[in-house]
Amino acid sequence: GSVLEVFLSSPRGFCAGVVRAIEVVDICLERYGPPVYVKHQIVHNPHVVADLERKGAITVDTLDQVPVGSLVVFSAHGSPPDDFEQAEERSLRVIDAVCPLVTRVHNEAKKYHREGKKVLLVGHRGHQEVRGTMGQVDMTLVDDSADSLLPDWAPDDEVAVLTQTTLSVGDTAQSIDAIKQRFPSAVVRNDICYATTNRQFAVTEMAVMVDLVLVIGAVNSSNCNRLREVAASHGVPSYLINGPEEIEASWLDGVSKVGITSGASTPEVLVESVISALAPDKVTMLSGVEEDVSFTLPRELR
Repeated sequence: GSVLEVFLSSPRGFCAGVVRAIEVVDICLERYGPPVYVKHQIVHNPHVVADLERKGAITVDTLDQVPVGSLVVFSAHGSPPDDFEQAEERSLRVIDAVCPLVTRVHNEAKKYHREGKKVLLVGHRGHQEVRGTMGQVDMTLVDDSADSLLPDWAPDDEVAVLTQTTLSVGDTAQSIDAIKQRFPSAVVRNDICYATTNRQFAVTEMAVMVDLVLVIGAVNSSNCNRLREVAASHGVPSYLINGPEEIEASWLDGVSKVGITSGASTPEVLVESVISALAPDKVTMLSGVEEDVSFTLPRELR
């Protein structure tokens, strides 16, 4: 048959915030023993979650599912103040695995609110990170995926613009342009993180070299969905899959070059299993931005 070549995008996979969040749960399991409760999926990947649950982690959606007095880890996406208050009411011991780059957005929100600015958040309604950020202070969501309208504030109002960390770089730039046209003096903090930016840039470079893009990751992962959209926007058929079992044979009809990337919460073992399933004649590792970011553990675990 024809020769199949796989191109591997770089950087791909785990970011520093995800590595840290998984490590937090692992250390809690070692140090305090199971069960360790985790509020919300620690990161948005079923493989990671199942792995930790095998070791004794228990994922819950709400804190009333956690027995009074237990240890609970808050997920990497960040949490609204209400969750901390509820934890206190239930005498829970909280270890917060929020990504430091998300905490930075929370702190910006508080600062601009204190300065009397009206805060706009560009993000996707219902996403866990957005729930956490919107809980920090009174703010208004601009959801580019839902064509949400800008608030009818006065053009000279003092406005500050924050963003979710995992958005499309290109779409967000357009949203921010629209906001600046409406509120020319707006202070804009583009909070899209290094990992989101680097993975989108790398998949953009790869897209022009291949006939098909496979993004390995979960359907509820914001940054994985954005990677697939970015690849597709360059005219390449692009699919988001959890692993090899989701590959459709028809996608490979007439395809000789497959590009593979993975989102910030996707373990490399899933990428390896997809490559094995494709059984390519050749694997080409693309070079990209070198990432050397790492975060220290929460104070309680150091």
